[in-house]
Formats: sequence, C-alpha cells, structure tokens
Amino acid sequence: MSDEKIEDKTEFTHSTYQADYRQVLYEKLGHADVLDSKIEDVEYIYAKTVELSLDKSIEILKNCLEYHEGDPNFPLEDYELIEKLVEGCDVDLCYDDYVFQVKMYAALNEYHSPYPEVRAISSPRDDPALPCETFRAYLLGIFWCLVGTGVNELFSRRNPSISISASVCQMLMYPSGLILERILPDWGVTIFGTRHSLNPGPWNYKEQMFATVMFDIAIGGMYVGYNFYVEKLKIFYGNTYITIGYQILISLATQLFGLGFAGLLRRIVIYPVRAVWPTILPTLALNRALLTKEKKEVINGWSITRYRLFFLLFAISFVYLWFPNFIFQALSYFNWMTWIAPENFNLTTITGSMQGLGLNPITSFDWNFVGYWLPLAFPFYTYMNMMIGMFIGFIIIVAMYYSNYKWTAYLPINDNNVYTNTGELYSVKSILSKSKFDLKKYKEYGPPYLTAGNLLVYGANCALYTFMIPYVFFTERKGLWNSVKSLKEIKNLKSSEFKHFNDPHSRMILKYKEVPDWCFFVIMIVAFVFAVLAAEVYATDTPVWGIVLMIGINAVFVIPLCVIYAVTGYYFNLEVFVELIIGYALPGNSNAFMGLKALGYNITGQALQYVYDQKMAHYAKVPPRAVFRGQLFGTIFQIIASLCVINWEIYDLKGICTEDQPNKFTCPSETSYYSSSVFWGVIGPKRVFNKLYPILPYCFLIGFILAIICLLIRHYFFKQTRWFQPAVIIGGLFNYAPFNLSYFIPGFYVCFAFNHYIKKKYTAWWEKYTYVISSALDAGVALGGIIIFFAVQYKEVSINWWGNSVSYSGTDAGLFKTSLKDASSAPDGYFGIRKNEF
Repeated sequence: MSDEKIEDKTEFTHSTYQADYRQVLYEKLGHADVLDSKIEDVEYIYAKTVELSLDKSIEILKNCLEYHEGDPNFPLEDYELIEKLVEGCDVDLCYDDYVFQVKMYAALNEYHSPYPEVRAISSPRDDPALPCETFRAYLLGIFWCLVGTGVNELFSRRNPSISISASVCQMLMYPSGLILERILPDWGVTIFGTRHSLNPGPWNYKEQMFATVMFDIAIGGMYVGYNFYVEKLKIFYGNTYITIGYQILISLATQLFGLGFAGLLRRIVIYPVRAVWPTILPTLALNRALLTKEKKEVINGWSITRYRLFFLLFAISFVYLWFPNFIFQALSYFNWMTWIAPENFNLTTITGSMQGLGLNPITSFDWNFVGYWLPLAFPFYTYMNMMIGMFIGFIIIVAMYYSNYKWTAYLPINDNNVYTNTGELYSVKSILSKSKFDLKKYKEYGPPYLTAGNLLVYGANCALYTFMIPYVFFTERKGLWNSVKSLKEIKNLKSSEFKHFNDPHSRMILKYKEVPDWCFFVIMIVAFVFAVLAAEVYATDTPVWGIVLMIGINAVFVIPLCVIYAVTGYYFNLEVFVELIIGYALPGNSNAFMGLKALGYNITGQALQYVYDQKMAHYAKVPPRAVFRGQLFGTIFQIIASLCVINWEIYDLKGICTEDQPNKFTCPSETSYYSSSVFWGVIGPKRVFNKLYPILPYCFLIGFILAIICLLIRHYFFKQTRWFQPAVIIGGLFNYAPFNLSYFIPGFYVCFAFNHYIKKKYTAWWEKYTYVISSALDAGVALGGIIIFFAVQYKEVSINWWGNSVSYSGTDAGLFKTSLKDASSAPDGYFGIRKNEF
C-alpha cells in the first residue's frame, strides 16, 4: 500500500491467516524448509501475531522505534521497515500483507526478541516446572569448576595460552549429565511440599545452564593471581609475606566485591533489552544444540543438525590442531614475509608476528590466532571499529619509532617490557630498599623506558577514561536514566522488584523470585572486612583509606564499562587508571601498590564477569536465586583451585616466567603487570609525567576533547554513524605490546564472512549454525592443546624440520638486530635523560 490511509475497519481474523502467512513467519525466524512438523516456538509467535490488534501492534512498534533509536545491534533493515509500517505509507504491500507485517514485527518485539542473534539462542516460552538447581547439577558444576579453573590457571602463563572455554566444559558436561541420569537412583526428600531427588528425570538444558554458570564464573582465573607471581617470584619482587593466609584473604576480597557490585548492576545491564551481550551467545547456542531436539529442515541446502555439526567440527579442529602446534608450526606463526629476508630488520619491524607489528595479509592458519578475538561472536561493526583503531595505532607506532620519539628507536618496537638507558631489561631490585623506592639507587641506575607500542597503550588508556564517562553517559542517557530511577527500589532491602521491565524475557524471569538487594550489600561488607584484614595483618604497607578509594573509583566507572561491554562485546578495564591514582597517592610503595591494584582492578572486572553470566542465565530462564547460589559456590571453588595451581607453579615449575622456559610458560601478562608496577608504583606517575613522558597527562585532555567531537559527529550525522563506536576504536590501540596485527587480521576475515556477508545474505543459515561453529572450533583447540602439551611438549618431544624452524630462524625470533638504533652509539653510551637530570 502506498498512500492508502490506514483504518482499523478490516481487522484480521484468525481464519484470514493461512499457510502463506505462517510460512512468512517461519522464513523470518529461519525455518523456511521444515520437513516433518511444526516448530512450537514459531507456532507460539504465530498465535500471538493473530491475537494482537492493529492498534496495539502499532503502539508496540512506536515504542520499539523510540527505545532502539541508534541501537547498533538492531537490524537496520528491520528498523527502516518498521518506520514505514508505523507511518503507514511508502510500503509496497496490499492491506492484508501490511497488517500481517505490522502484527508480526510487533509480536516478535513483544513476545520474543527484535535481535536475530537472541532469537537464535533463546526461546519465547519457559517451563518453570523444569528441574534446575539439582544435586547432579551442583555435582557437575563443582567438578568442572575445579577442572576448568585448574587447567586454565595452569596454562594462562603460557604464550600462546591454552584454555578450556565454557563451550568445552558444556560439551564434556553433557555426556556427564547423561551418565548421572542413568546411574543415580531416584532417591529424594520432600521439603515444603517440593520433592528434591538425586535423579529428577532426563538431564535438561536448565540444569546444564545452571552448571555452566557455576564454572563459567570460575574458569577465567583470578586477576589477583598476577599479584602473587609478581610479588613472590625472585625474578620480580621476591616478597616473603605472600603466604597462603594472605592469598586467601585478598582472593576472597577481590572476588566477592565483584559479586556485590553485580547485584546493583542488574537493572542496568541484565534486564534491559539493549544489553545484548554478544559474546555470551555461542555458549547458549551450544546449550540448545546439545539439549534441544531439532526438527528436520533444510536451510540453504544444509540439513545437518547443530548437534552433529558441532561434533564433526570439533573432531576436525582437534585433529588439525596437531599441524600448526606440533607437526608444521610455521602454520601458526605464518610470518612468511620475513622468510624473504630473515635478517632484514625493517621488514621484520613492519610485518613480523613476534618482534614486529604484524602487518601481513595472511598471518596464521591456527585457530588459536584466527579465533583469538572471538570473530564468530563479535558483531562485525565491533570488529571493524577495533581494526580501525589498530591501524591508527600502527601508524602512530611507526611514526614514533622511526622518528626516535622519546628514544623508542633504541628499543624493540613492540613489547611490554621496560628497559634501562642502555637497552637492557630493567631490574626493579636495583632501585629498591626493603621493597620501597630508593632515590639514591634510582639516580645511579636510571629511569625505565617504554617501547613505542607500550607507550601507545599507556596513552590510549589515559585517553579512554576521560572519553568514556561523557560519551557513554550521553549516548546511553535514556536507558541509564530509566535504570537509575529504578534504583530507588534498593531502599527496600528485603526484596528486589523489576516489574517495570516489560520485555518478554524479563516477564518470564519474573516468575521466579529475585535475590534481595541486602544479600549483595552483605557480601560487599564481608569483602571489605577481608580486604582490611589482608592489609592490616600482613606487611603490605597499605592504608585502609586506600581500600575505600579503590571502592569509590569502581563505583564511578563500573556503569559505563559495563554498558560498553553489554552492547558491543568489547571489554575495558581500570588497570592503568588505578595504577595512576595509587602511584600519586602512595608514591614509591610497591607493596601497597600491588595490593590496591589487585583490588581496584578486580572489583569492576569481576563484577562484569558476574553480570555476564547472570545475563546468560537470564536468556536461559535459570532462576535468579539459583544463579546467585551457583555463583557463590563457583567463586569459592575457583579460589581453592586457583591457589593450588598458582602455588604449585611458583614453587615447582622450573624457569616459570623466564623467556627461555622450555614449555613456553613465559608469563606475558605477568611481565606486563610487573612492568606497570615499576613504572607507576615504584617510580611513580610524577616522575613519569614530569621527566620521561610529559605527553601522557595531555592524553586525558585529548580523550575528553575526542568525546565532545564524537558526540557532535553523532548528533549531526546520526544515521550515518549508527555503527560508529569510538570507544572501541580507542580500544583497538590497546591491542599492542605484546600483541600485534597478526593476532587480529585473520579473525577480521572470518568476522566479515560470517557476521556481515553470510548474516546478511543467508540469515537463516547464520542463525542456526554460526555460534555452534564457534563453539566447536574453540572446543577442539582447547582440548587438543591440552593433550598436545601433556603428550609431547611437556616431554620435550619435537620434530626437527624446516616447517618447524623457519618461523624462528630470523630477526622475527630475536636472533639478529632487535632495535633500530644501538644504545652504545648514543651520546655517552646511553640514551634518554642525562644522569644529572633524573
């Protein structure tokens, strides 16, 4: 219909809806060629489409347009069509077709989800009677929490690291659940009228999801673990007060504070529809593939079920991993451009995968690299913005390096170490006396210097914090204001009401009791007590007011950080900002710096992980109180497993955190952690800003100015900047030192192919298979990596041939020239600030 006036005189009746319109809905939801029977979820939406009146449907769509204005995750084609449907003109449809389209889109928004990604992994219906928090779910959740945390903690020091993802644990837990379903007796007790059995029936998707939440909160490891390595190991600080008692107290404090904050974030990033959380979707897709029976259908010529596809690709990924990781290792670090001239320093600097910036169109055939940044999970606009930032960072680094800005040409171009003025690795012990800064020793030894890549990362961090606050709070002001208004409910500590959230998933989850806010306040109080005990009982030199300061900083930044993560999938942290504040507040006190940094960073970091899993449970309709208990248990067992592994590695793993560690346990993250502690904690930001790198304070101003510029661009070019995410562009600068473009370029190709081209052209296929493919490849790599390590690498078994040595035989492996300029050729035999100016 073009200019025909819309009147409600011809109401659609149920009899008018026949097979053709039902088929349109099936096609819209990705089930165009169902071969044997109807799909219950689609039939449910179809029934709701029939029930809606035209007036009600238009009202729903008007509210949808207002709420999702500027939403980068909302399909642009759908948004533009809905605009035309609401206006009632310029729509090339007959009246009946027009009414059906209006009602169909209204039903999808009112009873399911406007996002195809969410529709692909969730159901518009829920069965509250389905068992969830069962004995066997707890048993498997705790078991895989211990196994997953232990393995991930063990391999997190390795480069490249190997980890068991939630997908792997889900895959292994599924047959475990089926085994318990067969062997456990149906013994149970009745409490308050409800029977609790060891074996309540078939293993179901809610039990699987509940157990997944338990181990997913744990398998990422503890950030405070970095603290233990850097403070305890002799190659770093070698402090003796890092006993098991201190480790337990500070671990409980850092982990539990996050859970307390997460409870207050529920109204902001769990219940709101716009909080999509794209990176959780593969885990949910695998859950459905394993436990939801599929109808026979053909999608773009594919009839294989998600279950079979997962195990097929898992097997292929597992077998193939042996080639880039053991048989033909050049497929992993495929630095083929450096093979042309292995001793050419400039070629390596630009294209090298290990010592360079990684500008190489084909960098790897190893899913460890290709899937490093979750290319099948992130929206393409997020990956695109990140790559824009990386190429901007590439230009800045090259310009700094070849102009010898701040003496960077005397150092490697892109690593995360700090150096002396002669190009040697900086030894922090040379400027300390009893773990505190010694000015006399510092003047003798000299200040630390950053590589070009590391300097860029620090500058980008400074710019981000002043950019993020005004930009996020302004662009998300409507949703944030509604959420802030709902915070008045917190005054009723005995309950938590979320009834004003009226989307379908929130309505379904409201059938279950929410966790009262007082529970989260109690957890925060307990965490605070643990933090004070750790600071006061042990020789940390940490004032209690420092702990309060860290809590206050996190209270300010947790909302914008969480909003960015929920919408784009991109994760930022407070590490550099916390370092800066502590460095100013407690200059030269390395002990206090390390403890407060662990606390200041991890409150928000852990809070984001908790709400991440709570949103996953929200989509799966796992009761909130069950999630709360599961996360609490998961955290306790995480601490137990992590501390066991950490202390074993510290005391028993030979050469841990050294560059020549035979099994690649070189600790890149711990090295960065140590470098930043020297830079900000021991020497302090005052000396860094005033003497070494005075540009860094201006980065805060640059960030604020950029926020204003980007807000103006967004205001005047709103439609053209729908997918413009400047915070993610800045985040792209963070991906250097020690990483580079080689870790992200192959993933960009994959993300473009799947999350742009296939998603747009073959939407139904994309909805059914993409997240399952992601989970299968990740699972194969994770399990294969573990087996390869213990089967051959740990026993130092190797295959000596060209394919395993070519990537490591040139400048890119650090065998020849490692810097543009030789420090010995500098004036007086050293570069940087003159000795009388330190």
